[in-house]
Amino acid sequence: MIPLRRLAGLTLPAAVAVACMSAAISTARAEELVLYGAGSLRGAMTAIAADYSKATGNTVRTAFGPSGLMRDRIEASEAVDLFTSADMEHALTLRRDGRASAVVMFTRNRLCAFAKPGAGLEAASFAQRLLDPSVRIGTSTPKADPGGDYTWEMFRRIDRHHPGAFATLDGKAKKIVGGSTAADPSDSDPIASAFARDDITVMIAYCSGAEQRRQATPDLQVVPVPPPYATGPEYGLAITSLRKPAAVGLMLAILSPEGQATLARFGFDPVGLPADGER
Repeated sequence: MIPLRRLAGLTLPAAVAVACMSAAISTARAEELVLYGAGSLRGAMTAIAADYSKATGNTVRTAFGPSGLMRDRIEASEAVDLFTSADMEHALTLRRDGRASAVVMFTRNRLCAFAKPGAGLEAASFAQRLLDPSVRIGTSTPKADPGGDYTWEMFRRIDRHHPGAFATLDGKAKKIVGGSTAADPSDSDPIASAFARDDITVMIAYCSGAEQRRQATPDLQVVPVPPPYATGPEYGLAITSLRKPAAVGLMLAILSPEGQATLARFGFDPVGLPADGER
């Protein structure tokens, strides 16, 4: 994997290589790139791709969905230049199978509980409230969507503090998004619909989606998962070929301070921004 911390202070040979590559990109015929990404990255990656297209003339065609399902499409031989996954494992699997040339972690996220006021959810009694029979929990779908995998790991961590909790949480969790059978495919926001129908009173999802969730369901409370139960998430980028300068350029755009600032603007935790005063 490419060590991200070295990108902020490139050695002279590396800087020359990047400069040469940038020159090649700017003088070459414009290309169309294909980027597949996790659904949680739709806003951020669309913005970064637009900035990159404006700067280079290369167009970027994007598609977003649950990371596991997007990986399935790549493994079914759909042509992709970059894959931005909501976890490292899907990206690393592509590299192990020879479908990617390099992998790098490019951002982090956090899990939050989005709760209706009546759920009475707060950090101090987080586990106890989730375990309450009156609290109906919505989740993403494990294996198909890393958000579900992170949530089930959270259930296991709760179980360490409250023995028997995993079985209760596993049994009551309703898979709202992330799987082929999780929801009506014609529904543009199945989470908001589940809240509106009162199917769920709490949704476990990425904190980066807080603004969207509040807009769709204005009375929601946002409670970050408390540290004893918090898990991941670490996002991985896989590039299929390092021999395609335009694709390498897009990868660098994502890893650049500007790209990382865009990720921060969309609620992610960047891993490649300089410390204050070092820009």
